[in-house]
Amino acid sequence: MVAIAIHFIDMQYEAILDSISDGVFTVDLDFNITLFNCAAEQITGFKKEQAIGKKCFEVFRTSICEKNCVLRHTLKTGRPITNKKVNVLRKNGNEMPISISTGILKNNKGKVVGAIETFRDCSEIEMLRSEIDKSYYRGDLVGKGPKMKEIFSLIGSVASSDSTILIEGASGSGKEMVAKAIHLEGKRKDAPFVAINCGAIPFELLESELFGHVKGSFTDAKSDRLGKFDLAKNGTLFLDEISELHPLLQVKLLRVLQEREFTPVGGTITKKVHARILCATNKNLRDLVEQKGFREDLYFRINVFKLKLPPLSERREDIPVLVTHFIKKFNLKTGKELTGVDDEVMKIFMKYPFPGNVRELENAIEHAFILCRKGLISTEHLPCELLQVSGGIKYDCHQGIKSTLDNSEKEIIKNLLQEHNGIKSKVAEKLGIHPVTLWRKLKKFK
Repeated sequence: MVAIAIHFIDMQYEAILDSISDGVFTVDLDFNITLFNCAAEQITGFKKEQAIGKKCFEVFRTSICEKNCVLRHTLKTGRPITNKKVNVLRKNGNEMPISISTGILKNNKGKVVGAIETFRDCSEIEMLRSEIDKSYYRGDLVGKGPKMKEIFSLIGSVASSDSTILIEGASGSGKEMVAKAIHLEGKRKDAPFVAINCGAIPFELLESELFGHVKGSFTDAKSDRLGKFDLAKNGTLFLDEISELHPLLQVKLLRVLQEREFTPVGGTITKKVHARILCATNKNLRDLVEQKGFREDLYFRINVFKLKLPPLSERREDIPVLVTHFIKKFNLKTGKELTGVDDEVMKIFMKYPFPGNVRELENAIEHAFILCRKGLISTEHLPCELLQVSGGIKYDCHQGIKSTLDNSEKEIIKNLLQEHNGIKSKVAEKLGIHPVTLWRKLKKFK
């Protein structure tokens, strides 16, 4: 009778678990699945009969199974995991975003006999979040504050026209990204986008770069060469740092904009310009005109419509979104799975003036990716300059980097010791160091 009663209770538990919308499965201490409810079947695509008795990682195939198994962590530490976001690979090969939680299973004597994992389908939530995130993007531009929303709106307005646009903004604020967004949202999006930095090329070469040249027009002109105006064709030509343009080239550019034609260096045949012209500068052109450093007639010709980009210090509300964007970018680039930045790092980012603007923030995240192996980016992974300026924080940069490198070295030695069953001579050989050196390191890392 007791056995029948226990079986009846087990059936009640299973009926309850089958009635809930969250997936649930349990494992024994060898990670064999012992229970698998209906929602687990629907989410994973595996039937209960196919799952029971299998190793959990054979059925519940998530992005963290191989290196960061949450069930193993819970069984080892006794601490549950709550609402961890991962992707699960369903039986049909499609990925699905889910949220998982874990807990310990004990028998009536209090002995640990396994673990339980619950999980829920986050597809709709992620879809909604994706739709919201889209409103933060315009091409490669990222922002959610009022200033960037205004820029996004203006990009939408000017993209459909062929007017020359002047984009003003400090270095690193994203002027070329604005130009690309205008190009990609306009009718020329399928034609080339060609960019040139007017301040990066010497005057003697820049004329040829812009307009091209014919064979024999100067000593090294051994063949005809097309310029940027030719290459842009029916697309967009982006002239970055237009303020650095030599006065003689300012005259030639003015004629191009007025007559919509140009002549290659050393040539006699006039060519028509079919590209749209976008210009950018990190200086105030109006001030340069008054100082006689830029032609007034050219200024009025390119300043048909002005887009002024705010520095990052004036749109701090965009910093968390930018941080998330760059972490996603470098996770894809490096193959890592960093999950974000800790609270202290975010506080530093929110206080730091960012004289290098968005580019400096991106560089800081890339720097952190070099030093951080997994998990959250912390202060020890940030560039020294950023740490020393932010809120008067005192930090020994070299010690911070040394600490991170030491941790990496310690982890490598620890893994090799496990791999070679503690045989130090084999570990030293694998590392390519003398056994005495390994002994010193073991002593150093305790």
